[in-house]
Amino acid sequence: MTLVTGSAGFIGFHVAQRLLADGHTVLGADNLNDYYDVGLKQARLAILSASPRFSFERVDLSDRPGTARLFEDRAVRRVLHFAAQAGVRYSVDHPHVYADSNLVAFLNVLEGCRARQVEHLVFASSSSVYGGSTHLPFTVHDNVDHPVSLYAATKKANELMAHSYAHLYKIPCTGVRLFTVYGPWGRPDMATFSFTRAILKGEPIDIYNNGRMRRDFTYVADIVESVVRLLEKPATRDDGWYSRPPDPATSFAPYRVYNLGNHQPVELLDFIGILEKALGRAAVKRFLPMQAGDVLETYADVGELVQAIGFSPSTPLETGIARFVEWYREYYR
Repeated sequence: MTLVTGSAGFIGFHVAQRLLADGHTVLGADNLNDYYDVGLKQARLAILSASPRFSFERVDLSDRPGTARLFEDRAVRRVLHFAAQAGVRYSVDHPHVYADSNLVAFLNVLEGCRARQVEHLVFASSSSVYGGSTHLPFTVHDNVDHPVSLYAATKKANELMAHSYAHLYKIPCTGVRLFTVYGPWGRPDMATFSFTRAILKGEPIDIYNNGRMRRDFTYVADIVESVVRLLEKPATRDDGWYSRPPDPATSFAPYRVYNLGNHQPVELLDFIGILEKALGRAAVKRFLPMQAGDVLETYADVGELVQAIGFSPSTPLETGIARFVEWYREYYR
């Protein structure tokens, strides 16, 4: 059985759906919080629940006994951890939510993995860990000790926590740094979704740093393909690892970290132009200064990912946005 945390969330839902399609038995876990529309989360769960191989537990992973029961009551062999409090900007004003959801909850998951001695833990990190770095493209061999948001700091902490459990308890752990994921069933707080909603309503969209930002937009199906392939390749120790200086991408422990990005950064205004074309409507643009916690550009080096699984995210932005718009119009009629 594979445990997928955050199964009612955007990426967790897509990963769980793929595993079910491939014939796996999936246990989903989610707290169904109201950070965004709970109805959207329930609609995702309804699709997953149509499969007889899917079961679901509503649990807050920051609840230690509740999380422990997930592992005690089921024969969990592998874990895909996507449950987290998302959002860079939200973390500026709600820091304690991130401590509970991203730190305490992840510790409880790690303890469950230790108790069950799972075969592999794959967990979501973020491109945000690169923080103030301007060394592009971002590579997993880079130092990531300068986060510019608490959200990023919690994701870096997750990587460190996973490494310690990989070392101490020999749990194979693989971290995936996600780069601006978008697609059908996406989160309402993310640009593709919020811009679409505003453009169709004729409302202005907020464009920070006057549009002078670049993002490595990555289509969700490419993320899913990468994660599913990585799940079948439990991390192993690198016998050639050298400690002076230490390479953060590999380890003497069964631990790995990979970038999951489209490795083709796009100017924000170009992204908006593609979205306008797909919608057949022009956006009302409101240009604003840079927000606290944001970075100017994200750009993934995926060389290690390709070497590990023979796959590279590559869905063109025009294709991915067209699929998102098609889903949005259908879902919201």
